[in-house]
Amino acid sequence: MYPKQLSYKMPAEWAQHIRTFISWPVQDSMCYPEQYNEVCEGYAGVIRAISEFEPVTVIVNPDDLDKVQGRFANAGDRIECLPIEHNDAWLRDNGPTFIISDEGELAGVKWGFNAWGGKYSPWDLDDAVAPQILSAHQVKQFTAPLVLEGGSIHTDGEGTLLTTEECLLNQNRNPHMSREEIAAAVKNFVNVDEIIWLKRGLHGDETDGHVDNVACFAAPGKVILQVCEDPNDENYEITQENINILSEAVDARGRKLEIIKIQQPPKAIFEDQRLTLSYLNFYFVNGGIILPVFGGAAEETDRKAIQVLSETFPDRKIRTVDGMAIIREGGNVHCTTQQMPAV
Repeated sequence: MYPKQLSYKMPAEWAQHIRTFISWPVQDSMCYPEQYNEVCEGYAGVIRAISEFEPVTVIVNPDDLDKVQGRFANAGDRIECLPIEHNDAWLRDNGPTFIISDEGELAGVKWGFNAWGGKYSPWDLDDAVAPQILSAHQVKQFTAPLVLEGGSIHTDGEGTLLTTEECLLNQNRNPHMSREEIAAAVKNFVNVDEIIWLKRGLHGDETDGHVDNVACFAAPGKVILQVCEDPNDENYEITQENINILSEAVDARGRKLEIIKIQQPPKAIFEDQRLTLSYLNFYFVNGGIILPVFGGAAEETDRKAIQVLSETFPDRKIRTVDGMAIIREGGNVHCTTQQMPAV
């Protein structure tokens, strides 16, 4: 039976967490392996920031275990390491999606993973990470019949899910499935009734438009959207289109959506490629938000993002981290993390 038939559902990300999972970088799989030490420092900064709010489990390749444990030796039981072989470090996308039943039982969905449509190889170890995490924590597993990354979906916990057509319907994921079949599978495994389909994610996003860079729920009936107001920017048309779609959308409970806008950071180029900078790639923690900021030319938009999130979540501490530390590898804080919700 599907999780939905058994009354499991994916909680909203702002619900209380037991812990956060995050994978440690793998030098061999990096786009810029010469920056391995800098990237590791970036990950360490994110891990320490999260550990101020909740325990963190770091998924580490066995060969790196002693080194990584030594790095966090002073953290006590707030940071622990779990040795699991993996190819790459984007746990949001290859880790389990946790769901909870009406009776309070925790389970996890194991999605298929093919490295964002076969863009990187190998990915066999990454595809096997989720079952090992669930086994290590004695959590029941449901195996979904489709390729899906956790960064491509976002739920309000009350039956509504945000995603993009660019990613979920991409032929490099599930070419054998129709739009209707993909939607039905998603609804059955995370227990939602309404899917709001944005067309596209940010320009140049190598994930094929993950929603966690463009939009997320702040609460049921309330969506935060990263926007661009420069008509000459590639993201202008994309974000205006998203505003129009969300303005007309209705959630699973019949509510019109309140839209909260965050200005995108200034355009940044690295080795002739636009970096996918997004304030929406923040991560909810217990009592706080871990927000990537970018500094330099982005100082003004950094301040505005902090202000918007502070006003939207007055009861949460906004904890900033260096958003430039890992972005050259393709993602940011939300991409690296996966929450285990409290039951």
